[in-house]
Amino acid sequence: MTGTTEWDIKKLRILRTLGEQGTVTATAEALLMTPSAVSQQLTNLAKQLGVPLLEAQGRRVRLTGAAHLVLRHAEAVFAQLERADAELAGYRAGETGEVRLGAFSTAVPALVVPAVAALRLTHPGVEVRVRETEAAESYELLSAGAVDLALSLAAHAPTARDPRFTRIPLLADPLDVALPPDHPLAAAPRLRLADLSGEPWIYGGSGPWSDITRTACEAAGFVPEQAHSAAGWTAILALVEAGMGVALIPRMAASRATGVRVRDLGRDRPIRHVIAATRRGADTAPAVAQVLEALRNAATPRP
Repeated sequence: MTGTTEWDIKKLRILRTLGEQGTVTATAEALLMTPSAVSQQLTNLAKQLGVPLLEAQGRRVRLTGAAHLVLRHAEAVFAQLERADAELAGYRAGETGEVRLGAFSTAVPALVVPAVAALRLTHPGVEVRVRETEAAESYELLSAGAVDLALSLAAHAPTARDPRFTRIPLLADPLDVALPPDHPLAAAPRLRLADLSGEPWIYGGSGPWSDITRTACEAAGFVPEQAHSAAGWTAILALVEAGMGVALIPRMAASRATGVRVRDLGRDRPIRHVIAATRRGADTAPAVAQVLEALRNAATPRP
């Protein structure tokens, strides 16, 4: 191969999406293309670059070493294009624009709603479109360009070294325990998580909150006995109120905890960390930056 290599941004995005999704079919669905169009675009990209990008692995395909090398360099290009888009948006629209925000359920009333309410007063030209998402889904949407900003728990986000995203810490959210109102420990002067090792516990059968509950209890020296499985706060708190068990509850969700006794677990209370994430380079877009600032303000404890 001689001369300058031809880099096609559209085809590079398809290659990156294939690396994330794992199959041509899933890539086509994520990009609203047909599988044959995905295959054709990647075949053309391989010809343009002069290196093989895919190799067969059973009925699937996987990226070659050359493809991984190409993507390492492409990530820097994508980040620079995001910065260019951000600067152009600033010139074109100033402090106006639309920001699509994906957030997990607890964060919507606790952080997103106060932030949007504040923005309506200070930056009425910034429109926020909210989409409730699970952590894993929010990063898929972020990578695919379907949302501009994602809120999630740090423990369930890509690592800080992931070149696709910029992570912004927002909040350290303590975990309290919800007890039935007539529980013998509801009025105990000091309560530690270890004091509840023999209690029946209520939490989801899988997913982030199951992991959080088990990890917190194991750090306190015991494995929680799961008496009931529930994922939504309405169901969890109803079961606690009925005396059917105890449950960890994030401080962000405390306003929903009516009919139960919520107790601070003191210095050994577990904490979950809430973060925001953007595509690398997109955090400087004026509208996104305004939403991030509003989220930071909503996450700051009031004196």
